[in-house]
Amino acid sequence: METTVIELTTRSQLATDITREVAEFCRPLGDGLCNVFVPHATAGVALFETGSGTEADLSLILDSVLPRDADYRHRHGSPGHGRDHVLPALIAPSLTIPVTGGRLLLGTWQSVVLVDPNGDNPHRQVRLTFLRG
Repeated sequence: METTVIELTTRSQLATDITREVAEFCRPLGDGLCNVFVPHATAGVALFETGSGTEADLSLILDSVLPRDADYRHRHGSPGHGRDHVLPALIAPSLTIPVTGGRLLLGTWQSVVLVDPNGDNPHRQVRLTFLRG
């Protein structure tokens, strides 16, 4: 099994495309499965199309489903931080991608995206683990 950690600074950006970093990690490894895991209580990873307005749509949906000004019991941090801690229940902290010949088997418009609404901590890690097939 191979593993590495990607260090990111999100700068309060909700969605950060990490497809290139994941692809580079997998390229020399052949066939197998790549697990992408975010070891943070306020972030998740998802597959979706980037650059087409999906990021703004995601923000709109999260604001609708998890409004920042709701009466969350989790209250430390900036206003709305309780919402950040609920996010991983909706957007999982991990996903697994099949890899063949070192190539991610993503759909045409799929990108690997770190979803992180937590502006209190812009420094993030993403652990990549590759299990050979």
